[in-house]
Amino acid sequence: MSDRSLSFWVTGPACGEIRQSPLAAPGVGELIVQALFSGVSRGTESLVFRGKVPPSEYSRMRAPFQEGDFPTPVKYGYCMVGRVVHGPSEYEGREIFCLHPHQDRFVVPSSAVHPLPPDVPAQRAVLAANMETALNALWDAGVLPGDRVSVVGAGSVGCLVARLAARIPGCEVELIDINPRRRAIACDLGATFALPDDARGEADIVVHASGSDVGAALALRLAGFEATVLELSWYGDRQVSLPLGEAFHSRRLVLKSSQVGTVAGPRRARRTLQSRLQLALSLLNDAALDKLINSESRFMDLPRTMEQLSSAPGETIMHRVRYD
Repeated sequence: MSDRSLSFWVTGPACGEIRQSPLAAPGVGELIVQALFSGVSRGTESLVFRGKVPPSEYSRMRAPFQEGDFPTPVKYGYCMVGRVVHGPSEYEGREIFCLHPHQDRFVVPSSAVHPLPPDVPAQRAVLAANMETALNALWDAGVLPGDRVSVVGAGSVGCLVARLAARIPGCEVELIDINPRRRAIACDLGATFALPDDARGEADIVVHASGSDVGAALALRLAGFEATVLELSWYGDRQVSLPLGEAFHSRRLVLKSSQVGTVAGPRRARRTLQSRLQLALSLLNDAALDKLINSESRFMDLPRTMEQLSSAPGETIMHRVRYD
C-alpha cells in the first residue's frame, strides 16, 4: 500500500492544485480510508475558493481535518464518502461518510467516521452534509404539519429543505427559483414550483437559500403575518441589503438565522452533532434525491472544476467528485 496521498488545496483567490504528501501511519483506533466520492458544497466552497471568508470567521469556518489557514493555502471540504481499507475489524471494508477535505486517502480516528446505512448508496451519500444542514434548518424553523412553506433557492440545500418539509403531513411546499428547469425537480421532491414573480404569499415559514439579495428580499415579501423567515444563505464577506422598512414591522416578521455548526436550539438538549449526522444519513434512503447530483468530475480535475463551479456553475445543483 502506498504511503502517499493526494489532496486538493486552494492556493490563492480562484486558484487550486493537487498536492502530494506523506500518509501518516495509523495509530490505535485510527483508520485508513480510501476515498470513493466527495461532494462540492458549492456555496461555501466557492466562497473559500475565491478567498471570500471574512477574517472574523477564520476560526469558526475551519472544517474538520482542514490543513492550512484562511485565506490560503488551505485544504478544505467536508462531504467525503470512502471505504475503510485498514483499521479495527468492525470498520474494515465498510463504506463511511466523513467530514473531510477532498483527498484520495487519509487517516482519521474511528470516532470521525459514520458507517453508511445499508440502504444508502455511496454515490448518494455525498449529500449527507447538506442534508444535515437542511435537517437543522427545519428544527430551527419549527415547521409543523399543515404549514405553508416557501423555499427560495433550488440549490442542493434548498431542494433538501423542500424534500424534508414536503414529507411532513399536510405541508404545502413551494420551491422558488429563477431557473424554470428546476420545475421537474421540485415535482420529484413533492413540492410545487414557482418563478419569483409567480410565488404565492402568506407563507407560515419561508426558508431563504438562494445566496442573493434579491432572493432574501423575496423571502420577506412572501411571509405572512407573524411568519418566520429563516436565512440559510451565507454571504462570506459580502454586505447584503434587506428591505426592513415597508411592512416588515407591521407584519411582525421573525428573521432568524440557521447554521449547521451547532445543533438547533429546539433539539440541542437531546441531540449531538454525531447523532444529527447519523440521522441525516438515514434520511438519504430516498431515490428522489439522486437527481440533485447532476454534475460529476474526476478528482484530478478538481482545480479546473472548482474554477468553473465558482464562476459559471450552469445547471449544477450538487457536484460529485469521483476517485478512480
